[in-house]
Amino acid sequence: MSLFSIHGTEKPSIRKAAGGDRRAQQWIYDRYSSLVLSVCRQYIKDMHYAEDVMVMAFVKVFKHLGDFEHKGSFEGWIRRIAVRESISFLRKKQFVVYDEDQLTAAEPSAVTWSDNLELDYIQQIIDRLPEGYKVVFVLHSVEGYSHPEIGELLGISPGTSKSQLFKARKMIQDFLGPHYLERSGTKI
Repeated sequence: MSLFSIHGTEKPSIRKAAGGDRRAQQWIYDRYSSLVLSVCRQYIKDMHYAEDVMVMAFVKVFKHLGDFEHKGSFEGWIRRIAVRESISFLRKKQFVVYDEDQLTAAEPSAVTWSDNLELDYIQQIIDRLPEGYKVVFVLHSVEGYSHPEIGELLGISPGTSKSQLFKARKMIQDFLGPHYLERSGTKI
């Protein structure tokens, strides 16, 4: 299917789904469920919980579909809902613990993953992080949120966000080990 036909189908499908058309809703679910699950999985270690959050995200998507204004990317809109639902889930389950230590060192550069690191392995490493570190790491390094945006989203200060990111990167370096990082050319 060409890019044109996808976008040509998407807008009418969104409109129909907002009106309650079950086939259009199914089309949206089929098209975006793997993306939403992937986003949820980045934040939530347990696959069953991630699937539950994916369902909650789609409930919110369909409930607020009429609010989507077609000004930005529909995929981005759905992704933001999945991120917020994942964070909301973590807060409700009280999995997120934030360390208020302030970052004193300069912030390390952004993560650059080598092609040698497989996505599953990367996810396993990220899953080993404490939940608070993991959420900040994914929001900043994967989703591209700034520290002020992360602070607002999580109810923490930008300094705490920086501290969480610094500590997450340090833990990832420790998990991978210096020999692996040197061999693979990966920079964290």
